[in-house]
Amino acid sequence: MILPGFLTVLMFCYFPMYGILIAFKNYNAVQGVWGSPWVGLKYFKSFLHDPMAYGVLKNTLLLGLYTLLWSFPAPIILALLLNELKSKRFKRIVQTVSYFPHFISIVIVAGLIQMYVSRDGFINDIVIFFGGEPVSFLLDPKWFRTIFISSGIWQGVGFGAIIYLAAMSGIDTTLYDVAEVDGAGRWKKVLHVTWPSIRPTTVILLIFAMGGILGTDFQKVILLYNPATYSVSDVIGSYVYRQGILGAQYSYTTAIGLFMSVISFIILYISNLVSRKVSETSLF
Repeated sequence: MILPGFLTVLMFCYFPMYGILIAFKNYNAVQGVWGSPWVGLKYFKSFLHDPMAYGVLKNTLLLGLYTLLWSFPAPIILALLLNELKSKRFKRIVQTVSYFPHFISIVIVAGLIQMYVSRDGFINDIVIFFGGEPVSFLLDPKWFRTIFISSGIWQGVGFGAIIYLAAMSGIDTTLYDVAEVDGAGRWKKVLHVTWPSIRPTTVILLIFAMGGILGTDFQKVILLYNPATYSVSDVIGSYVYRQGILGAQYSYTTAIGLFMSVISFIILYISNLVSRKVSETSLF
């Protein structure tokens, strides 16, 4: 039964990994991967000496950190609030409304964002109503990260809460009864019963999130950014897209991708090690 899935993963995820050899070669499409000459660490050094490298690394790291800071707690808070609702009907309605955006295409989401924050969009209509001047949000660098992160929370908070609600469903209800007998109110129940029960799940997801901190959703970045906001929006993914796909620098961009993957693995390993020492919960 697992054979079809195993073969699919092997074929599309592991076999293509030989392509990382391009990072160490001066790749030529005519000569192929194996026929292209070796150049060693040439392209890794080129990236580290590239004047654009510091900027895109900084933007990627800051965008990843801000996303982690604001987006990671949001599903936990929503799940805790939903868990406290007494009306099952209202709870189901809120869940449906909150996780529906997850299934909307990122292209449609980007289109909605552009429509709402344009100078004649819904957001500026509100600004004008209260006596303000219309703002070109997507042309102003200081608004890019706010728009990017807030739209990500809107799209992912409901779906992310499902995992925590599933963890809460396994909590023994007698624990709440005992806590109530001891005089605990709702907040104390959350603090001393609900939170300790979902903490292992939270730690595991936090480790995964730390590992992906450099894997910013560059698809949405490409759909939203423009030359006016490059100073804050140009991340590794968008830089690789421009240099690799548009500029045909395949070896150079493969080296960048491999370099970032190694850094992400190191962050994941360190996060897992710290978690194992502090909370005794870890991936491995």
